[in-house]
Parts: sequence; structure tokens; C-alpha cells
Amino acid sequence: MRLRRLWALVRKEMVQIVRDPSSIVIALVLPVVLLLLFGYGVSLDARHVAVAVVVPEPTQRTASLVTAFANSPYFEVEELRDRRPAEDGLVSGRYRGVVVVADDFDAQASRGLDAPIQVLLDGTDANTARLVKGYAEGVWAKWLGYEARDRGAALAVPVNAETRVWFNEALESRNFLVPGLIAINMTLVGTILTALVVAREWERGTMEAMIATPVGRLELLAGKVIPYFVLGMGGMALSVAIALILFQVPMRGSFWVLTVVSALFLVGALNLGLLISTVAKNQFVAGQIAIVAAFLPAFMLSGFVFEPSSMPLWIEALSHIVAARYFVTCLQTIFMAGDVWSVILPNAGALLLIALVLALVTLKRTRKSLE
Repeated sequence: MRLRRLWALVRKEMVQIVRDPSSIVIALVLPVVLLLLFGYGVSLDARHVAVAVVVPEPTQRTASLVTAFANSPYFEVEELRDRRPAEDGLVSGRYRGVVVVADDFDAQASRGLDAPIQVLLDGTDANTARLVKGYAEGVWAKWLGYEARDRGAALAVPVNAETRVWFNEALESRNFLVPGLIAINMTLVGTILTALVVAREWERGTMEAMIATPVGRLELLAGKVIPYFVLGMGGMALSVAIALILFQVPMRGSFWVLTVVSALFLVGALNLGLLISTVAKNQFVAGQIAIVAAFLPAFMLSGFVFEPSSMPLWIEALSHIVAARYFVTCLQTIFMAGDVWSVILPNAGALLLIALVLALVTLKRTRKSLE
């Protein structure tokens, strides 16, 4: 490899980027758009869930129970007197849950007897149903405590659980999802940057001119990777800034660790794009392969939304060849927990190994010929 030729190739790519700003759009604009769409659109939190509270015989005690549900940030409460319209609303999807208070609720509670309430849930969305069930149980437990204190009695609880939440004290799913979104975005951006650019050169015939020069395969690949690596890291920095400033995601780790891990991942993504371009010399085909080979595995198998350990064994094993799985783990650790080396080093090593394998396979597949 001659540095003079390499620098000439890098300058050529930079001039091409300036003349055709689609690469800048992919590297800088696309991550922002995707981060905003996914950051605001994807959430595992259930807030302002519509529920109906059926109280056939209103009393002061039932009114306090309804108020406890209404004061919860998780519920939008509508109080009803009849059970039938509540059930109809549950069937039609108007309510996600129905809380039914018995006719003799106040009388039973006044005599110190069991006065249960019934909670009906819409189980079509199992995750939301579980969340609503947990929220309802929490409201019920707090209300029982308030009632006991009002009577001057102690609530008999055999076990007192004191919960301490580490790393995400506010229990905001956004703090968990946004770092994963950065990995998903950089997977798509890094792969498309090189896959489409090289495919476009084949379509325009400029790649044939490059083949006729004395440029070696390693120089050709490095000349492609370096400019788009700089562009991709710029998109990465912009995504991190949005995560910290706009979404208020905590950053407990070091920026230099984040930079090193991101660089390892981006090198692998760019080499994957180059590998795709050796197979597909058409932009449309290259884009489709990039989505199937990079975006979908990163979205489904990286642990961004779905935990790999909960998947079938063979799918979990397949997820180990997806670089985004290790990058998502590093990002979530750096943002939420800090520089936990027992987590970062093994995953960074896996990213380095994947990047080297992709680089070697791409170099082997690259031929200075029209075939």
C-alpha cells in the first residue's frame, strides 16, 4: 500500500461526497430522523392507559379508591355505575382494563372482612396487560395503606420489600431504548453508506476506470472505508448529542470508551457494506440486501427490544454473529451503568473479531476485474 495513492483515493471520495451529497444525507440526516421517529414512537412504558372503574354503590370509601386510581400517572379513569358498558368498552378496545367494585364493598370493609375488587384486562397485548395488572395492584396496595393509617391501624404485611432500582432509577424505557436505537441506526447507515456508493460507481462506470489503474485491492478498500468512516462517526456523534440533550439519557461512562467501541462497530458495518457491493452491483439490490443482512438482524436479534435469552436456543445462537448485539450491550452499559470493563471488554473484543473477519472476507472477494 502506497500512502500517496491512498491519499489520492481518499481525496477522490471526498470530492465525490461533496458533489453528490446523498452520502451526507445518509450519514447525518438519516440517523437524526430515525432517532427522532424511534425515540418518540417506540416505548415500553404504559402511561395514560384508559380504564373504567365500576362503582355500583358510591360511598366515601369507594370515592377514595377511585381517586387513588385517578391520581396514578398510568391511568385515565372513567367512573361507571354499570358493569355492562365497561365490558362492552373492553371488547371494543376503548378500555385496556376494568376495575369492578362489589356492591357490598363498603359494608364488607367496614366489618373488617375481605372486600376484593375484580380487575378485567385486555389480553390482546400481553405486555400492556401485565403492566396494567402490576399498576392496578400497586394502586390497590397503596390505597390499603392509606386506609389503615386513616383508621389508626397498622397494615399487616408479613414481608416488607424495599426496592432499589439501579442504573435506571426513573424506570424510563427511553433510557434503555435510545442507546439501542443508536446501534440500529449506525448498522443501517454504516452498511448503506458503502453498499450504495460502490454500487452506484458500478452503475456509472467509474469503477471500471478504477480497475484500470495500478491501485491495489487493499488501497481501493481503504480508500472507500476511511472517508465514510469519518462521515459515519460524525453521524454517531450527532446521535449521541441528541440522546443526551433531547432525550435526557444519562451518560455515566467515558466518551473515549464510547468512541472506541463505536469505531470498532462502524468498521465492521462499513466492511459489510463493501462485501454487499461485491455481490450486488445495482443500488436497488444493494439496498435490499443491506436491509435484510444488516437492519433486520440488528433490530430483531441485538437485544434492542427482544431479549435473546428468551428466544429459542437456535435463534439465540444465531444472534451471536450479529455485531449489533455486542454494540447494543456496550452502549446500554456505557450510558446506564458506566465503564463496566467486565462487560465492555468481551463485547468490544467480539466487535473487533467481527470487523477483522468482514474485512478479510471483503478483501478476498474483491477482484480487479469486470467479472
